[in-house]
Order: sequence, then C-alpha cells, then structure tokens
Amino acid sequence: MTAYETTIGLEVHMQINTKSKVFCECSTEFGAEPNSHTCVICTSQPGAIPILNKKAVEAVIKTGLALGFTINKQCTFARKQYFYPDVPKNYQITQAEPPLCSHGKIAITVDGKEKILNITRIHLEEDAGKLVHEIGARKLDYSLLDLNRASVGLMELVTEPELTSAQEAEAFLTELKNIVQYLGASECSMEEGKMRCDVNVSIRPVGQTELGTRVEIKNMNSISGIVAAITYEAQRQKEVLISGGKLTQETRLWEAEEGVTKSMRSKEGALDYRYFPEPDLVPFNLPDSFIEEIRAQIPELPKAKKTRFIAEYALSDYDADYLTSTRIIADYYETALAASKDKKAAAKPLANWISTELNGKLNAEKKDICDSPVTSENLAKLIELILNGTISGKIAKTVFDDMYANSSKPEDVVKAKGLVQISDESALIKLAQEAIDETPKAVAEFKAGKERAVGSLVGAVMKKSKGQANPQLVNKILLELLKK
Repeated sequence: MTAYETTIGLEVHMQINTKSKVFCECSTEFGAEPNSHTCVICTSQPGAIPILNKKAVEAVIKTGLALGFTINKQCTFARKQYFYPDVPKNYQITQAEPPLCSHGKIAITVDGKEKILNITRIHLEEDAGKLVHEIGARKLDYSLLDLNRASVGLMELVTEPELTSAQEAEAFLTELKNIVQYLGASECSMEEGKMRCDVNVSIRPVGQTELGTRVEIKNMNSISGIVAAITYEAQRQKEVLISGGKLTQETRLWEAEEGVTKSMRSKEGALDYRYFPEPDLVPFNLPDSFIEEIRAQIPELPKAKKTRFIAEYALSDYDADYLTSTRIIADYYETALAASKDKKAAAKPLANWISTELNGKLNAEKKDICDSPVTSENLAKLIELILNGTISGKIAKTVFDDMYANSSKPEDVVKAKGLVQISDESALIKLAQEAIDETPKAVAEFKAGKERAVGSLVGAVMKKSKGQANPQLVNKILLELLKK
C-alpha cells in the first residue's frame, strides 16, 4: 500500500495593534455597537482617499525584523479585486509585490526536536467587514452588515509548505503568537478574531517531490480547531486516494460540531484577483534610519528571556518555559522579583507560587494573569514573609487564599488572623514532647532505624500548633529529643 506524507502551509492574519484603522482614523475597539466605528473612507464612499497609518507599517516591520525577514524598502499597495458582500468597494487594499517583509524563519520544537521553518512573506492589508446571520440563538432570514472591522489593519504571514503534521502547525502558531504578543504588534486574541488562519493541506506519496493537490481550510480561529481540522483533512485525502478517487483543489470549511471539513467552493488562482496598483496611495521608500529605529524597539523575545531566566535565576527548564509562555506572565514574574528584597532567594519560590497556586486558581476561573486579584508586589511580600520565617509554607497557603479572594495584602491577613509562625524554642519543645508521648509507635519506629518516622511527629506538632510552628525548627527539636 502507498505510504503518504502530509504537507501543510499556513496563511495567518493578525490584527495589528493600533488604536485606529489602517487607512482612516476610525477606532479599532472590539465589541462596539455595529457600524459605530465607520467613516467615508472605511465605508468606501465616492471620492474618499485612504491615508496610511504609520503605526501599522511599524508593527509589520518590527515583526519582520524579529523573525529575521528582509525588509523591502519600497512600500507599495495594490487593489485585490473580488466581490464579497462585506467589502462595499469590491476590492481590498493590500500589498502584492513586494511585501514589506520577505523570507523569514521561525524555530519550533516538537517531541524534543527543533525544526526551522521558512516563512515566505508578511504583508500589510486591510480587513473586511462582517456579515451577521443570527442574533443570539435566533437565526435570521436575512443578513446584517457590520463595517466596524472594515479597514482594520492586518498583517498576513504566509509560510512555505514545510509543516508535516498537526502538531508542528500547533507549535508554529503557538510560537508565532507568543513572539508577536511580546512585540506588542498584535494581541493575537483568536476569541476576538484578531488572529485567524487559513490552512493549506495536501498529501503526497512518501519520496515524491511534487506537492499534492492542495485543499484550503478557511478562517480557522482556534489552535485546537486547526489541529483537529488538519488531522481530519489529511486522513480524508488519504482515504480518497486509497479508494481510487481524485482530489480537487478547493476551499473547505471546518464544521467543529461534526468534526469534518465540508466543500465551500473551488479555489481561485492568484490571477483571479486581478491585482493592479492602488492609485490613491503613492509608492514611497522607507529610510534606513526608520527601519533601524524600529529594530531598536524590539524587546527581549521569549527564547532569549527563557535562557536568561535559567542562567540568572537558576530556574528549571519547566519553570522558565512556563514563565516565558506569555509576555504578561514574564512581566508579572519580573515585577514580583523587582519588589523582592532578596531576589536570589525569592526567584525559585516565586516561580513555584505563580506556576502552581496562582495559575491553578486562575485556570479554575478561566482568567488570565492580567486579571489576577493577587498583585505581583503582594505575592513578593508573601514570599518574603515565608523566607524571613514570619509564616510557614502551610500557613502561607491560607494567607494566599485570602489574598486571592479579597485582593488583600499578606501582612494584613497575617496580622488580622494571628498567623505569625511560632519560633519560640521553649514553646516548640513542649509541643514536641507532647507529640512524642502521644505517638509511641512513631517513636519506636524511629528508634528501630526508620528515620522517616519523624515526619509523622512533625505533622503532629504542626497540627497541635494549627500550622503555625516553624517546621524546620520542629524537626530539629524532635531529632534532639529522640536521640537523648
């Protein structure tokens, strides 16, 4: 039986993070009343002239520089002709040739193996509007048109067809999203449609150099959906060929509820768009100084930050990976460190509390760390209270619960609930002796050579002190008493 391999290429649209649209001053705010952010330009009124948003150009170039692209200094725009009911002027202003950015790369890691993927281009273009076919659960027998999104700036990134599995596509999109969010070039919120993806899938016999018949899956807006769609489509194509059928170059839609792709239309070729130069936007050249100013604005990117976290804070690969998984988490961690009196001592405990306690509570409520009721400064204070012996690690969890529930300060919680750790040796000796007297089995096991038995005695003392005893001091006192 013929063995097949999958080939995948991606076209990723990311909404550029600007306050106004790419060719007019209308707001890009998400969720506004339909058609409230429109003007004569983005609604394509006769005689309206587009004016290029400089910030949008900067965002595309910054992304290109961060991904190793060549920046094309000549900036030109074209009209891409087609009829969509949500594009009143029946063409889209975009960049054909040259794009702003040519030939970049991105590194992904799947199953421990790194792979470098080539990216063909990034170009700047405007978004279309949106058709509304239902309101809430009510399906309409007509369509409504919302042009708030029309002419919002997009950067379209096109990869070479070098991805070979759904897992590689997932890794690529996750890495791309993270880098672009670090740059601040796009929020990449797939829930708000600020990152969308067209997926080109084809299969070919293993060893064949020519690509197979390409099928495009349109307008994907979740990474999990993309993984499922690629997996299904690759299998569907194999079954067609194995059964003696023939694949058709077409555009398909992903039906998430049914878990299948369905044919939408036959695929147009690029020539069908009949590009021609945009007459209202004059070509211009980007000065080298402009490009270098943008290069200087590129922040530390996730891979470099992860390497630094491991080297500078002695974190594990796992901790560093989590803390740099988004710029918001990395900023939270570094802000907390900056607020710590002893950064070296606080580095590891802070990483643990963020990745376990805080992340666990946020996940349970489906919140992001930017919505955390525990500020990075207050978490730093909590760690400081643990490190200076004011509270035990066990009590710290009680304090943290209150901080999370009430946005309270740790020192206020400790004071109000009387949770200061007991480090008075005479008081702890009394509790330790009581535990020894009441737990003869553990004492016998310890004296028989099972040193781990002391753990149950420590637990007994902690219980007696309602978790306030200094556990290290308790352990020391117990060993001294047991060895007498």
